[in-house]
Amino acid sequence: MKLVKEFKEFIMRGNVLDMAVGVIIATAFGKITTSLVSDIFMPFISWIFGARDMTALNVIVRPAELDAAGEVVKEAITIGFGTFVTAIIDFILVALVVFAIVKAFNSVRRKQAEEEPAPAEPEPTKEEQLLEEIRDLLKQNRQ
Repeated sequence: MKLVKEFKEFIMRGNVLDMAVGVIIATAFGKITTSLVSDIFMPFISWIFGARDMTALNVIVRPAELDAAGEVVKEAITIGFGTFVTAIIDFILVALVVFAIVKAFNSVRRKQAEEEPAPAEPEPTKEEQLLEEIRDLLKQNRQ
């Protein structure tokens, strides 16, 4: 029961809930950017390169070796730069959106800091006033 109680306290902390919400939103956003890249951008880029699918754009370093029966003896070695380009575009989109969110957040934070009045210094207590008077008297006696 103690373990369950500790787990409940851990989950109910504000920062854990905020993090959970962030992870859920990031996952959904990741799906959106992946769809945007694979369904919108990559067909256009594939059209420019004259390929049917960007993931099919590979550089064959060594072709597959076949035996007399047509069975693959050695697999082909390929460099899949189409998949790599897709991943780069996906990363750039996510980075741009995160940058925009952070920039907007910092802008709002800066505006709030400018709008907040500077905290006024509290009035000195009677004890502090008395100490200041003693200090001033001591300064006068030294001169």
